[in-house]
Amino acid sequence: MAKAIHSMIRVLDEKRSVDFYRRAFGLTVAERLDFDGFTLVYLSNDEAVFELELTINKGQTEPYIPGNGYGHLAVCVPDVAAEHARFEAEGLNPRKLVDFKHEGATLARFFFVQDPDGYEIEVLQRAGRYR
Repeated sequence: MAKAIHSMIRVLDEKRSVDFYRRAFGLTVAERLDFDGFTLVYLSNDEAVFELELTINKGQTEPYIPGNGYGHLAVCVPDVAAEHARFEAEGLNPRKLVDFKHEGATLARFFFVQDPDGYEIEVLQRAGRYR
């Protein structure tokens, strides 16, 4: 059986991205590998073994375009309303908090935020299938 271990995104500014993911999700640098043409930065926290891999291509000056094939990364938190307020206080510009319902039942409570490179991240209340 396969085990999910990381997801990779390309970012323009390493320091800006590392700062965003630290402030937003408590992710810190688990490992940084520098190569001639690029740098890999693995971010993680104590909540899960899954990591976010940032790839910084040296010489890239234009912002990356996530395109129409990228959807979003999702994380879950114990108190999504408190996280939404914290994101606002941090100046991270979260979008509105949404109660997503189907046939009258709440399926999820969430908000989205965009990282410095335009990647979408969904922050969900830890409940139901989102644990």
